[in-house]
Amino acid sequence: MQDGVLEDEGIRDGSITEKDEELAQQEKEPVTTEPTSIELDWDNEPENPRNWSKGQKAMQVVMLSSTAFLASVGTSILSPARTQIMEEFNVSSTVALVPLTMYVLALGFGPVIGGPLSETIGRYPVYVGSVPLGALFALGCGFVHNIGGLSFLRFMSGLCWGPVLAVASGSLVEVFDPKSRGPVSAVFILMPFLGPGLGPVIGSFVVHRKGWRWTQWTLLFFAIFAMITTALTRETFYPVIKRRLAKQRGLKVEKQPPLASRLKTFAVISLIRPVRMVFTEPIVGFFCLYVAAEFGTLFSFFAAVPYTFGTVYHFSIEKSGLVFLSIVIGCVMGLVTIILCDVVFYRKQIPKYAQFRVPPEHRLYPAMIGSIGPPIGLFWFGWTARESISWASPAAAIIVFAWGNLCIFVSAIQYMADTYHGNVVASASGANSLVRYGFAGVFPLFTLQMFEKLGIDWASSLLGFVALCLMPVPWVLFKYGAQIRARSTYETVDYS
Repeated sequence: MQDGVLEDEGIRDGSITEKDEELAQQEKEPVTTEPTSIELDWDNEPENPRNWSKGQKAMQVVMLSSTAFLASVGTSILSPARTQIMEEFNVSSTVALVPLTMYVLALGFGPVIGGPLSETIGRYPVYVGSVPLGALFALGCGFVHNIGGLSFLRFMSGLCWGPVLAVASGSLVEVFDPKSRGPVSAVFILMPFLGPGLGPVIGSFVVHRKGWRWTQWTLLFFAIFAMITTALTRETFYPVIKRRLAKQRGLKVEKQPPLASRLKTFAVISLIRPVRMVFTEPIVGFFCLYVAAEFGTLFSFFAAVPYTFGTVYHFSIEKSGLVFLSIVIGCVMGLVTIILCDVVFYRKQIPKYAQFRVPPEHRLYPAMIGSIGPPIGLFWFGWTARESISWASPAAAIIVFAWGNLCIFVSAIQYMADTYHGNVVASASGANSLVRYGFAGVFPLFTLQMFEKLGIDWASSLLGFVALCLMPVPWVLFKYGAQIRARSTYETVDYS
C-alpha cells in the first residue's frame, strides 16, 4: 500500500471493515511480484508475519510509528527558523521558507518511489536504507552555508523518508489480521499528523536556545531511535518471504516478470494513472482538491501562527510554538470522532447488507460531520485574533480546524479504498498524496504576504471561504456517489 496507503490504504484499515479481508487477500497476492511456493503451508508457517509473537508485532508497530513520526516531524521542525535563515543567508521571507517547501514536496513522491521498491526488493530494505540515508542528508543540512544547498539537502532528506510513509501501512496489513488491526492502525494514523503539530513546538525551543542548525540535528535523534527499532524487526512482504523460504527448502519458484515489465506496471500505478484520475475521476478529483486545500491550509499555519501571535499578542518564538499543540489536540479529537462514527454509524450498516457489500458512501460520515470544522475554525481564528480578545480564542479555533481536517482526510481515503478495486486503490491514494503534498508545500510560500496585505481577519476568511465552497463534496458524494461510481472508467464496486 502506498502514503501509501495509512496515510492511505492503511488509514482505511484504522477501523475494522468487511472489505478488509478482500484487501488483505490482495496484499497476499500482488499481481507483479508473486512467487510460486505452492508447497508451503503459509497459513501455519512461523515466518508468516500474521503468526509472529505479540512482542514481534508490537516492535513492528513501534518501528513503523517512529519512522512515520520522523518523516512527518521533519516537515515543520524548521518552520520557526524562518527569521534566522533570513538573517544568516540574507534572503527574503519567502525564500527562507523554500527549504520547508522542498521537503514537503519530496514527501509527495513517497508512493512513486516506495511502492515499486517495496514490491521489488521487499519492505524491510526500504526501511533499512531510507532512514539512515535521509539522516545523512539531515546531518548535511546542519552544516550547509547557502540557501540553495539547504533546499537541496532538505529535498533529498524528504525524498528518502517519504517512502517510509508510503510503505509502512502495507506492513500493518501483512502483520495484523483485520479483527486486530483497528487499534494499531489508529496509533499509526496519528503519527503523520502529530509530526506537523509537534514539529514547531520542538523547533521553536531548539531555534531559540541552540540555533536553526540544531533543528536538523535534532532529527538525527529521532532517526537513531527509528534505526534501532528497525534493526529489531523483519521483512513482512509475503512474496519476498515465500520466495526466500521456497529457495531455502528447494521448492519450485517461478521466475518473476522481467524488470522492465514490473517497472512499467509500477509507473502506471504510481504516477501515470494517479495524474489521469485527478482529471478524469470526479470522486478522486474533488476529494483530492478538498483534502489538498485543507492540508495546504494546515501548513499555512506554519507561517500564519507566528505572525498572528507575534504581532497581535507579542508572543515569543517559544510561546508561538506552543500554540501548535492545538493541532495535536484537534487531531486526537478527530481520531476519536472517526472511531465513534465507525462504531455508531458504519458497523450498524453491516447487518443490513450482504457480506462485503456495504456501500462506500457509509464511509463518509466522519467527513460530513468534520466538514464544518475548517470553515468554522478559520473564520473563528481570523475574527478573534485581536488584542481585545484572549489568545486562547484563536488557539481554540485551530483545534476545531485540525479536528475537521483529520476527519475529512481519513474519510476520503476510506471512501476511495472501498470504491475502487485492486491496484486502482493505490493509484487513487497516490493521486491524493501527490496533490496533497503539492498544496502543502506551496501554501506557506504566499501565506505571510497574504496575511500582511489582507490582514489576519480577511486572509483567514479567504481560506475559510475556500473550505466553505468545498464543504458540500462529501455530502454530494453521499447522495449521488452510486451514480457517479457507475460512470467511472475504472472498475468500481456495484451493489445495485
